[in-house]
Amino acid sequence: MMPNWLKKRLIQWLEDNREFVVCAFCLPASFLFTVFLHLKAFVRGLSSEPRRHEQAVKEIQGKVQQWNKLPPKDRRLLCTSRPNWLSLSITFFEKHLHHQVAIPLYDILELDETAMTVRVEPMVTIGDITEYLIPKGYSLAVTIELVDATLGGLAFGTGMSTHSHKAGLYHETITSYEVVLGDGSLVTATANNEYSDLYKALPWCHGSLGFLVALTLKIVKIKPYIKIKYIPVEGQTNYCNMLRDISGANQANPSYHPDYIEGTIFSKDKAVIMTGDYSDYDRKITVNHCARWYKPWFYKHVESFLEKGESVELIPLRDYLLRHNRPIFWVVEDMISFGNDPIFRTLFGWLLPPKPAFLKFTTTPGVRAYTFTKQVFQDIVLPIQELEKQIEVASQLFDKFPLLVYPCKIIDHGPMSGQLRRPKGKYIVPKTNYTMYNDLGVYGVPGKVKAKKPYNPVYAMRKMEEFTRDVGGYSFLYADIFMTKKEFEEMFDLTLYEIVRKKYKAEGAFPHLYDKVKPEIDVFAIGEEYAISE
Repeated sequence: MMPNWLKKRLIQWLEDNREFVVCAFCLPASFLFTVFLHLKAFVRGLSSEPRRHEQAVKEIQGKVQQWNKLPPKDRRLLCTSRPNWLSLSITFFEKHLHHQVAIPLYDILELDETAMTVRVEPMVTIGDITEYLIPKGYSLAVTIELVDATLGGLAFGTGMSTHSHKAGLYHETITSYEVVLGDGSLVTATANNEYSDLYKALPWCHGSLGFLVALTLKIVKIKPYIKIKYIPVEGQTNYCNMLRDISGANQANPSYHPDYIEGTIFSKDKAVIMTGDYSDYDRKITVNHCARWYKPWFYKHVESFLEKGESVELIPLRDYLLRHNRPIFWVVEDMISFGNDPIFRTLFGWLLPPKPAFLKFTTTPGVRAYTFTKQVFQDIVLPIQELEKQIEVASQLFDKFPLLVYPCKIIDHGPMSGQLRRPKGKYIVPKTNYTMYNDLGVYGVPGKVKAKKPYNPVYAMRKMEEFTRDVGGYSFLYADIFMTKKEFEEMFDLTLYEIVRKKYKAEGAFPHLYDKVKPEIDVFAIGEEYAISE
């Protein structure tokens, strides 16, 4: 056991020399780790055969049925055996306390160009599906920006993209879920079949209702490029109004409704709004292969238009969809302040980003508790009509720019329609059944931490969550939550969820949603410690 004085000195040294540690150890090791994972995936792909899907699912069913035959005292709650470090979730679910079942399902099963859908196994990643669909002229209706995100993880969690002002949240694009239930039975849930209640409850369930073994997603026709327009805007009222106008928050059919919308807020008074439309090649417009290793980080490139003024580019579609992958939005800047330097990018940019799986793999409980207090990584879904208040609250609590804004349609599906509470009536777009929300992305090291001033991470996030509940928003549950169970049930509507848990044999078989997503560390104790120290 390391003495406390030595542990404190080591932590202080790591904090003071973080860039050296990341560059000398984390990046090379992460690169080798990535090569290993790619080789493993390649070997697995050599024997991949979609027709084996049925046999693999039967084996999963058999394992669940065997679990049901155990004496009740020996039945620990079920979860997948996928290691925590492979998940993009920030939390570390305590899998060692559960009965783990392997879900080795990595194949793309079927492309239906008539129905405009693709059927996949849950471990297919964003990287896999973009490589498969884009050469065929298609894309998912909602494509998350990180290559390692799995389609199954997103299905039971959630996600949005810069196309979500048209398509909605990721789960709105799922037409069916194939699920192994707690009794070992296999069901297919759709919006219109006998399992429609299960279909409504599976989004945001985070694997607490069953094992996902396949899903079918909507696809859209594409062109090879995105014609992107960078619009620098000064004045908070101006950029907030522009985002509301072009997203369709004020009227159902705005005069201009682009395919993609993104806002990057660099300060309270300055932002760059990006609008994008599918495009063919146009030799009159500059092509920017923004995902190449030597290119400026995308958000830094965007920031340059505050000085350059309005401009237009063509970006190859896959480059655009994965534009934030290399710097992990802007998180890498807090690890390597010189990471966007042209010399570093040219010589070492190919090492980026540090693999999230590797960073989690090397995170000990001590490191987890330390990093938990020194950084923020949150995506929060809030009504876009309250965008000015969002920026004010986030800047007061975290003092962290840039802020990410993606407009997103939230559809009112009526009562008993899932974990998302119905949007408040005052936000409904006239003559529609939806409201325009937005993702507010807050990533990196808060200003007070950088300035070495007192900062209570639990207080800050609990105040942010309180604001989110007050305006009818939702926290993305892949990140740490700071709510009590009562507060969690105020933010989310668990009425249908609790009914479905009992009806489909999840009660007593799978962990409850709150238990699945709450941090494994005692956030309230940490908050009290910081309150005392202040």
